[in-house]
Amino acid sequence: MRKFEGYRPGRRLSARTVALTMAIALLVVENLAFSWQAGGAPKSPATAAPTATASPASATASPSVVEAEAGSGGIVALPDVALDESWDVTEDPWSLQVLPDGLMYRSYLAGVRESRFASAWVHEEDLGWIWDIALGGRAAIVRYGTEDPIHPEGFELQIEGAGFPRLDLEHDWDLAAADFRFGIPLIYGTERYQTKFAFYHLSSHLGDEWMVRNNTLERINYSRNVFVLGRSYSLTRALRLYGELGWAFDYDGGSEPWEVQFGVDYLPDYPTGRRGAPFFALNSHLRQELDFGGNLVAQSGWMWRGDSGQIFRTGVQYFTGKSEQYEFFNEYEEKLGFGVWYDF
Repeated sequence: MRKFEGYRPGRRLSARTVALTMAIALLVVENLAFSWQAGGAPKSPATAAPTATASPASATASPSVVEAEAGSGGIVALPDVALDESWDVTEDPWSLQVLPDGLMYRSYLAGVRESRFASAWVHEEDLGWIWDIALGGRAAIVRYGTEDPIHPEGFELQIEGAGFPRLDLEHDWDLAAADFRFGIPLIYGTERYQTKFAFYHLSSHLGDEWMVRNNTLERINYSRNVFVLGRSYSLTRALRLYGELGWAFDYDGGSEPWEVQFGVDYLPDYPTGRRGAPFFALNSHLRQELDFGGNLVAQSGWMWRGDSGQIFRTGVQYFTGKSEQYEFFNEYEEKLGFGVWYDF
C-alpha cells in the first residue's frame, strides 16, 4: 500500500458503529425538533393564539403566510407544528417548467461528496490543518409539477457537478488531491416523499505538489460510473431522513461496485429572514472496497434560507473514518473544524 507523509496506519469504521451512532442521533434530532417547535422559537402573530379581533385565517396561517406577514427582511419564526400534523394536503396545478425555482431532491447536508459550494477548515491529528473545498452545485433543468420552490411535486430532471480540491495548509497550501464529479438525477417527488434515480461519474487525481513532496509519480486511478437509487422522506417539515444505494457498472483503482449512503437533515423548510435558524445533519457513506466500512460526518450550526429555497450554512463539522479524498480512500482520518456551505 502507498504510504505518504503524515498518514498513520489505517483503521476501519465498522457498520455497527455507524448504525448505533445514527440511531442515537435520530433520537436527539427528534427531541430537538419537538423542543424547538414547542417553545424554542418566538411565536409570530400568525402562529399565536387568536385574540378577540383576530380572524380565523390568521390563526391557521401557513409558514408561507407567516413569512409574508413578517415583511421584507423581517424576522421569521419557525412554525409551531406537531409531528403528525405538519403537512397540509395541497392540490396545486402541475405545469411544464424550464429552469424552475427550487429543487425537488436536495443535496444531503452532511454529504461531503455532494455537489455544492463549500469550504471546511479542519484539523487532522497527523496531517495538521487542511482545507477541504467543494466548487459546484445542483440545479433543476426541467420540471413537470408544481411551482413551489421549497417542496415541489412532480417529475424533475437535474444536473449536478463539482470539483473537490484539498489544500495542505501545513505545507504552503499545496494541492494534495482533487476529486471531480458529474451527475444527472431524475426525480419523482410528493411533499413528503422523493425518489431519485441518477447516474454519476467520479474520478480522483493526486496533486502535483503532493507528488513532488512525497517523491513519487504513483497515483491511484480511482474512478466510478454509478447508477443510484435514492429515497428521501420528510418526517416533519424540518426533519428529513434519506438513504441511497449505488452500483458502479464501471470502476477502477481499488473501487468496487456497491456503496450505501444514509443520514438525517434537520432545518426549517421556508425563508428564515435575517434571524436564521439552527441546523443539524448526520451522514454515513459505506463502501464495498472497505468491507462496508466508510465514514461518518456530523455537522451543526446556523443557517439561512432564501425565497427560492437556497441555503447558506455555517457551523462545526466532525469527520471520522476512511478519507473522502479517493486518492487516499484506504487511509483513516479524524477531522474537526469549521465550515461554510451554500446550496442554490
